[in-house]
Amino acid sequence: MSAAVWASGLRKRYRRRTAVDDVSFSVARGELMGLLGPNGAGKTTVIKMLLGLVRPDAGEVMLLGRPARDPASRARVGYLPELFRYQPWLTAAEVLGLHVRLAGLTVPDAERRECLGTVGLADRAGDRVGGFSKGMQQRLGLAVALVARPEFVVLDEPTSALDPLGRADVRDLLLSLKERGVAVLLNSHLIGEVERVCDRVLILDRGRVAAAGTLPELLGGRELRLRLDEVSSDAERRLKEVGELTCTGEEYTVALRDPEVIPDLVADLVALGVRVHAVEPGRVSLEERLLGILRAGGER
Repeated sequence: MSAAVWASGLRKRYRRRTAVDDVSFSVARGELMGLLGPNGAGKTTVIKMLLGLVRPDAGEVMLLGRPARDPASRARVGYLPELFRYQPWLTAAEVLGLHVRLAGLTVPDAERRECLGTVGLADRAGDRVGGFSKGMQQRLGLAVALVARPEFVVLDEPTSALDPLGRADVRDLLLSLKERGVAVLLNSHLIGEVERVCDRVLILDRGRVAAAGTLPELLGGRELRLRLDEVSSDAERRLKEVGELTCTGEEYTVALRDPEVIPDLVADLVALGVRVHAVEPGRVSLEERLLGILRAGGER
């Protein structure tokens, strides 16, 4: 089957500022892709180009096997924007009904009720949206994105207003979409949420792709945390030989290229006169990897 999303060479300028520059990626059906990057990295512009809300200056987007400019492709896409507001005088059920009509689709009442139940609003279907909390409005936004049985879903900060239980519910929902073969693009500043559910991650920085790949590819090898003192220049050089080194006081962290070097590394440090107080192997987190990529980009 064709990819749910295929984007090649996307570029977009706003006057003198380049918002997106030569961005290419794809999202397979049944795949969860995380979209990460700092504010101003171009994430929202990329999303808008995928959805036909912004016309790219260059590049091409195929959406569910059709050009993104084709309305038939966008009819099968669910979208939860970061900033949204529904008519406060409508009930939750009426909001869903309105968006079904706008999509030009037929969704039976039973499916709409089921959709509200999926996001935890089954008992609030007849309540006016004006009385909803921010978290409840976010749940309703998820229902709107899913009510028309989309094959591709774009979620922009879907858990920002939710409590821990709500975030867990969204994680379960995303995994259920994956099982049904729905492709999902998840844009979130909650990096831990992306790390928990996404198959692949696309990292943007200043409008360009800074890194992309599966989580094992991005996180790579293991991390080693050591508490040391009396570290000579030779010992520091040895630490840098085995990976990327960061240091805070007596705490040294090495992103190892090969975890098999740990025993030899510790032995070498001792031979160089270093006092080793603690050795703690671990794995580099996605947040740490992201910060390393962005900091390295800022140095260029």
